[in-house]
Amino acid sequence: MNRYMKKRILMLLGMTFLLTVVAVAANKKFTLVIDAGHGGHDVGALGAFSKEKNINLNVALAFGRYVESNCPDVKVIYTRKTDVFIPLHTRADIANRNKADLFISVHTNAVPRGKQVRGLETYTLGMHRAGTNLEVAKRENSVILIEKDYKQRYEGFDPNSSESYIMFEFMQDKNMAQSVELAKFVQKHACASANRQDKGVKQAGFLVLRETSMPSCLIELGFITTPDEERYLNSKDGIDRLGYGIYKAFLDYKRKYDGRITVPYQAEQAPSANIPSVVPPSEKNEEQPKTVVPVKVQKEPAVKPAKIEVVKDEEVQRKDSTLVFKVQIMASPSRERISKKKLNGQPPAECFEEGGFYKYTVGNSEDYDEIVRIRESLVGNFPEAFIIAFKGGEKVDTRAAIREFRAKKKTKE
Repeated sequence: MNRYMKKRILMLLGMTFLLTVVAVAANKKFTLVIDAGHGGHDVGALGAFSKEKNINLNVALAFGRYVESNCPDVKVIYTRKTDVFIPLHTRADIANRNKADLFISVHTNAVPRGKQVRGLETYTLGMHRAGTNLEVAKRENSVILIEKDYKQRYEGFDPNSSESYIMFEFMQDKNMAQSVELAKFVQKHACASANRQDKGVKQAGFLVLRETSMPSCLIELGFITTPDEERYLNSKDGIDRLGYGIYKAFLDYKRKYDGRITVPYQAEQAPSANIPSVVPPSEKNEEQPKTVVPVKVQKEPAVKPAKIEVVKDEEVQRKDSTLVFKVQIMASPSRERISKKKLNGQPPAECFEEGGFYKYTVGNSEDYDEIVRIRESLVGNFPEAFIIAFKGGEKVDTRAAIREFRAKKKTKE
């Protein structure tokens, strides 16, 4: 066999291998993990006649059925399909082990007796900027107390201690932007499909989202403690419409972020009320909520980063690389106006954009102890305020920055 023939054979083998790799990549299905919150002896929130664990499972299964029926290129994995208890870390392990592309956790909200709140809200991982967000996170995270080894498993995390949630401030979630986009799609479609009040996209420290390594969100379908919402959440029509709305949100997300070659799915079918539920619903004299007309909100312009001039002066360059501390008082998916009164005499808040959020800071000092004092002056109006650090205009790990500050201070002393 001459050299020319060998070269042609090698080229053909190379092309065959390349085509095989492409074919395998194209055939790899998009993996969606659907998590029905609570289950088994963990009942979740309680209503007048129903339990959260069953509402979550009903809607999760309805959502999954729509995906399975219409999207042959999607692999659907459920953390549970029956009434069983699954620890939080196991739910995340299921998603991570299967290399999931998306994780959606379904829950039902609640408020103390005597209050009535309505509406659907979707959470992404982050620090709560409102007390109500913290309370939701505390309630959903408290399930770990049922687990025997939760102190070791979750590294001493106490779901009922506000201080434990400071850990979420130091997390840099690479999936934040996509998670927020997914949450927006859920709010748009689920609220429209089920005529639910739109309570918006929010952030909070949910352990089940912290443990996953892909874009994710946690949906609070409505309030089981509000009579008309409880009836709707347990009705066949309500279960179906909520499942369909989440399915439509999933489609929007997949169309935007999944670059794979996909098989066209069959024509969508309108929501059907023919969905079996785990708990027989009480539908007599069911009060249907008023239709919520979505309000079109003008999109805020993106915050443009300030231009950085390159200077040759060595003294200026040294200052640019100095470690500085700031107090972050809040983060929001949209622009916010912060009143001077709330800042207790501190300079106006500055804003920077990160991970799809507008983050607001007060103070700018090389002295960590000074920033601690500034935080203490603000914590009354901003209980979630925490300290962040920058070096050379870039955000750095706060704990490492504090260690560096302490070491330099000790050297000077």
